Amino acid sequence: MIKKQDVITFFDNLAYQWDDMEIRSDKKVNKILDNAGVFKGKKVLDVACGTGTLIKDYIKRQVSEVTGIDISPNMIELAQKKYENLPGVKLICGDVEECVLEKYDCIVVYNAFPHFPDPDRLILCLSNKLLEGGILTVAHSMSREKIDSHHEGIAKHVSNGLMEIEELSKIFGKYLQVTKKISNEEMYQITGKKI
Repeated sequence: MIKKQDVITFFDNLAYQWDDMEIRSDKKVNKILDNAGVFKGKKVLDVACGTGTLIKDYIKRQVSEVTGIDISPNMIELAQKKYENLPGVKLICGDVEECVLEKYDCIVVYNAFPHFPDPDRLILCLSNKLLEGGILTVAHSMSREKIDSHHEGIAKHVSNGLMEIEELSKIFGKYLQVTKKISNEEMYQITGKKI
């Protein structure tokens, strides 16, 4: 079982190297955000935002507001250094499952889902933070196999592994209407709409 304090410590220790470690594909990120409904005027919650990897993408898409939340103080500190003075950007250090937050048009969990101890509890929590018609997305810019292989090393104690898409789809289906499922060699994404 993943312990939240272990996750905090793990990501605090990696925070100052995080941006240099990033492997990014703008094409994949744009596809993920298109599928997630992240467009002009939307209010977005970026869960486990890290150092703010996607914040520049939200800004480019002219969202009305983006709130980034991360449980790692060091990750949020770095995100704040980059983005805290930008209008419409709010950054919070905290546990998304425990924080009182507003409701959002779009909630994105990008490259972070295996680090949450209880997937069902997380999806229930996040679905309750969506506005009616809002979209929740869990996505990775790598395949499930590559993510699991990547986490086999030093991250093994802070990762549950990435669920099969059908297994996660069943959890989503309890709280949301599943609208998109992708699990291939390039990426992993599931989206659900609050109805």
